[in-house]
Amino acid sequence: MALPQMMQDVWDNHLSELTPMMKMYLETKKQNDDCIIFYRLGDFYEMFFDDAITASKTMEITLTGKSCGLKERAPMCGVPYHAVDTYINKLVTRGYKVCIVEQTEDPAQAKGLVRREVVRIVTPGTNLNTTAMDEGKNNYLMSIAYVGGKFGISIADVTTGDYYVTEVATERNVLDEINKFTPSEIICNHSFLMCGMDIEDIKNRLSISVFELEEWYFDEENCSDILKEHFNIIDLSGLGISEMSLGIIASGSLLKYLYETQKNSLSHLSKLIPYSTSTFMILDTSTRRNLELCETLREKQKRGSLLWVLDKTKTAMGARTLRNYIEQPLIDKEEIINRQKVIEELNNSLITRDELREYLAPIYDLERLLSKISYRSANPRDLIAFKTSLEMLPHIKNIIKDFKSPLFLDILGRLDTLEDITKLIAESINDDPPINIKEGGIIRSGYNEEIDKLRSAKTEGKTWLAQLEADEKEATGISKLKIKYNKVFGYYIEVSNSFKDLVPEYYIRKQTLTNAERYTTDKLKELEEVIVGAEDKLFSLEYNIFTAIRDEIFNQINRIQQTAKAVAQIDVFASLAFVAERNHYVKPKINEKGVIDIKDGRHPVVEKMIPENMFIANNTYLDMNHNRLSIITGPNMAGKSTYMRQTALIVLMAQIGSFVPASEANISICDKIFTRVGASDDLASGQSTFMVEMTEVANILRNATSKSLLILDEIGRGTSTFDGLSIAWAVVEHICDKKILGAKTLFATHYHELTELEGTLPGVNNYCISVKEQGDDIVFLRKIVKGGADKSYGIQVAKLAGVPDSVLNRAKQLVVELSNADISAKAKDIAAGLQPGSNVLPGINDDAEAHQMTLFDTINGDEIIKEIEELNLGEMTPIEGLNYLFKLQNQLKNRW
Repeated sequence: MALPQMMQDVWDNHLSELTPMMKMYLETKKQNDDCIIFYRLGDFYEMFFDDAITASKTMEITLTGKSCGLKERAPMCGVPYHAVDTYINKLVTRGYKVCIVEQTEDPAQAKGLVRREVVRIVTPGTNLNTTAMDEGKNNYLMSIAYVGGKFGISIADVTTGDYYVTEVATERNVLDEINKFTPSEIICNHSFLMCGMDIEDIKNRLSISVFELEEWYFDEENCSDILKEHFNIIDLSGLGISEMSLGIIASGSLLKYLYETQKNSLSHLSKLIPYSTSTFMILDTSTRRNLELCETLREKQKRGSLLWVLDKTKTAMGARTLRNYIEQPLIDKEEIINRQKVIEELNNSLITRDELREYLAPIYDLERLLSKISYRSANPRDLIAFKTSLEMLPHIKNIIKDFKSPLFLDILGRLDTLEDITKLIAESINDDPPINIKEGGIIRSGYNEEIDKLRSAKTEGKTWLAQLEADEKEATGISKLKIKYNKVFGYYIEVSNSFKDLVPEYYIRKQTLTNAERYTTDKLKELEEVIVGAEDKLFSLEYNIFTAIRDEIFNQINRIQQTAKAVAQIDVFASLAFVAERNHYVKPKINEKGVIDIKDGRHPVVEKMIPENMFIANNTYLDMNHNRLSIITGPNMAGKSTYMRQTALIVLMAQIGSFVPASEANISICDKIFTRVGASDDLASGQSTFMVEMTEVANILRNATSKSLLILDEIGRGTSTFDGLSIAWAVVEHICDKKILGAKTLFATHYHELTELEGTLPGVNNYCISVKEQGDDIVFLRKIVKGGADKSYGIQVAKLAGVPDSVLNRAKQLVVELSNADISAKAKDIAAGLQPGSNVLPGINDDAEAHQMTLFDTINGDEIIKEIEELNLGEMTPIEGLNYLFKLQNQLKNRW
């Protein structure tokens, strides 16, 4: 392995000059060259050479120097051990790895150098500092193995014990999984870096650290062996992954990486769950972004997203589970209906539901507490938080025991009240213990007899000695008898020479002085053994008993994890029920016939962002026959995008099992939702607005099915009018043809010419957003009605935006002149050539070249083309250009 430049120079040329400690440091660095070394020296973690320079800048701490045997002091910085988590978090959030090197023996007992070992490597995907994390979001590590043109993907969260694996076929599938799980860190083989994916975009735009691992991590046999060993099985069929060769490689490499970095048994990764992307509704990257499922498009904030509306969970576990539900809507009708029944039962008993939420509120994050127990890092206060949480479980189970819905019965069966663990913690750990596990005060009085004795010795030793002294005075008659102590002889009884004749036979002489004798007794010896070193013995014994209790809790990991998942589900359904009742949502019917029928639908987020009762509800109806594609026209800002997004969100909400914002809804299960909304450049990858738009359109048309829902907004607006209208027209034709696609679609456009397709293309219907004209002004009514708009009201919208009057007046003049070049007449002619009521578009299925047809293929006559070719536009004034356009229009009208 290669060291950084400064360290490599020292290693190559000055190693013999280094102090023994610095040699040990460099050897550790050489074995972990991709990490910043946190080297424990007393009460500090210190960094040296290149690491110190990098770390001091990132952590914003002072860079100093330290003598290490060289002529010049080595660059050095350090952080106190009690605040180390804060500094580590600063580094790993910037994409660095941190190698923690601890003292593994007592410096007071060490001979020579104190032994030190790497105890853990912290990476972005293995950070355990939960205080720096969003408690409602998993911190995932993802492993991607690219072999033979396909991908194995495994995901794990070491803070919760979640562990998944799947296989996908394309780069787009990989990107969709990355966007679904949003890992902090990706580990991969070299082939993945070479597969053609934009790795820099993943690193920079998505802020994900990507690390290539050596090829031996991805050896299939090694990966298979490590999985068998971890799960203590002889065959991978028990995990359900025996046929997933790439999945085995991905999950095995991830597990090996975790063993290498975490340095523990990883027993809390107790289950590997294989999944298929076809099990859930497919939501591509653009759709997740455009629908603002878990964060807003611009600010990347939770507020303003669907998650913000639905998340009224009481626990961190519930918040993470709800996020996963939103990210992965179901496509199985029975599963969806089972979730609905739970929500319905809860809302049929509001008092019970609210009582349930009250008992959920005190529950801490059991999954992440259990992870700390697994890592042996849980402190006494963590166990008290654990106990406080578990005390709620019997009440919760008692509340839900009378519910009858299938999913509730399943949850009830998985909900273990864990009363034995609650009792163990309650009997053993003080209610208000210290954080430090080596300073005593942890174990409750009465739990351990020896601890009670040592604690009494520590606090009551003086009392015991005073009582013994009084008893001996009375028994011997020696009034000046004293019990004293020194470090050499310990405790002793001192009797002056004038009283030594009264000393009883059971006194044992320890020392003779000039004017006194010193003695001990069996009773004093016994007290001395108890009192001397009682504090050290007490702290050590309390530590040992605490760790034994912690390990005993960890031995019940499967029961606890199962219960935590059950609590999380209960919390999610209670939240969805609460939101449904408060926001007047209804239970949608679920069908598999291709019908989406929404009455008085509302956008779940927008209605919460505007004054109450101000949102205008709208209906939506789509099916697989006469209502497959709705062409929606109307001015900008009138609400077309809101209307289309709300339809997609209502469908998605229905498929996560939620109730929906409508007065009535019947939702067909969709296998995929695709959205093409808005426009933006992707300058980093060299793509213009129009290229981004066309790339997304291409993805939709190639991957959608007849069971998909498409939301398309302003297709073709990124290029010239003729090209844009042609593309939009061709896209509509492509979608409408059942033999090609036939997907349910909402298609918003400013190309009013497309309204000519109603009645000529099968399944196309026109709708528009109504407005009210008041002179030169317009009022947006936000209501969708049957029929198409005949204009876009662009100048009126510009006026609302504050465009100067001089510009508006000139625009009005130009509109009048340019409207004479109306192309809608030709659109009518082309539409008339289609076959009304047929599922076959003219020539499309017979001749593949017909897909290249555009609206204006009929106007490329030789004479007109020649005239245009010879035209010198550079010498024409704007008015000459308009006059020429008018002339050309007349020629074309005569030709048509």
